[in-house]
Amino acid sequence: MTQATPTKSHRLASVDLLRGLVIVIMAIDHTREFVHWAAMNFQPEDLTRTTPVIFFTRWITHFCAPVFMFCAGLGAWFRLERTGSVSQLSRYLVTRGLWLIVLEVTAVRLAFFFNVKYDVVFLLVLWALGLCMIALAGLARLPFKALVAIGLGMVLLHNLLDPIRAQSLGSFAWLWNVLHQPGLLRAGSPLVIVGYPIVPWIGVMALGFAAGRLYRLPDDARTSMLLRIGLAATVAFVVVRGLNVYGDPRPWVGQGSLVMSAVSFLNTTKYPPSLAFVLMTLGPALIALSLLDGARPGDRNPLLVFGRTPLLFFVVHLAVIHALAMALTAIQYGMSAPFLFMPPPTLGTPRNLFPTDYGWNLWVVFVVWLVVLAIMYPLCVRFARRRGR
Repeated sequence: MTQATPTKSHRLASVDLLRGLVIVIMAIDHTREFVHWAAMNFQPEDLTRTTPVIFFTRWITHFCAPVFMFCAGLGAWFRLERTGSVSQLSRYLVTRGLWLIVLEVTAVRLAFFFNVKYDVVFLLVLWALGLCMIALAGLARLPFKALVAIGLGMVLLHNLLDPIRAQSLGSFAWLWNVLHQPGLLRAGSPLVIVGYPIVPWIGVMALGFAAGRLYRLPDDARTSMLLRIGLAATVAFVVVRGLNVYGDPRPWVGQGSLVMSAVSFLNTTKYPPSLAFVLMTLGPALIALSLLDGARPGDRNPLLVFGRTPLLFFVVHLAVIHALAMALTAIQYGMSAPFLFMPPPTLGTPRNLFPTDYGWNLWVVFVVWLVVLAIMYPLCVRFARRRGR
């Protein structure tokens, strides 16, 4: 990473620390998908079957995608500050975006599936990041106020589009799946499934790019602004969600206990991210960024290491988790188990192909998660050093 001055490097370190924190949290969710027994049987947001522990193990990972998108926007701003060329930034964003899309359908798919059959292709977070970067390549050329207006408009108003369903658009259904509604992009072979529609995410990345201007402020003023914006977004989430009128297609409903009522309140929609979801996640994330602002971690700090090597961590840790899940499967069911190489039902494999008792307790999930972090840390340290040279 370019370090023009100590002060600037410390400013960037806070962003890397936040990104590293959510990367560590992200690994919990991916480990849970491959290892936990409940992940094989129901969604953790299913209030009829989930428990508070299962729900919050999933809920804490909701912060990951919004922070990735927001920090990608910030990173684009920092690159513009270094080069001073919008044209150069746009070329970089298009190239980087296309590269992320290629990785989604090659390396990431291979890590999830451990096969090259291409009978099913999921378009997930790297796909969305890539398309959003390509969109930002154009948005970055707009006047600042227009950029902010478009970003806020996408985040605040896109839930007005919820009643529009892809199936009602005929031959343009695929476009709506890309923009706003998860679903089948292609029903034949291969089966292509869009998991991350991009319209709200473009807005989040654009706002991250706009937030880069805060890093021109003196340290105290920037920290104060980050904290105030984060607190305002968090309060706005409570108000929007409490009113239960707009901001999420899934209203919250009082349950039989206070804890489960809180679960329902926090059970906002991620695909695509509702207004309530964005406020719920980015508000606390900005508060955390304000608290990290000015931090001076050592180069070996795990969060800093992971935050500076996010793409390597993302792709490789999926393969590591899958391999560890295979090892657990081999120990319990033997190397001849026909489902040894299958991805879990959360990734589309029919549940009836797995034994009824398949999966392990939550404590096993966290043990495997710690093993994954222990494996990834030296790899990321080495990669960061080599890239620095």
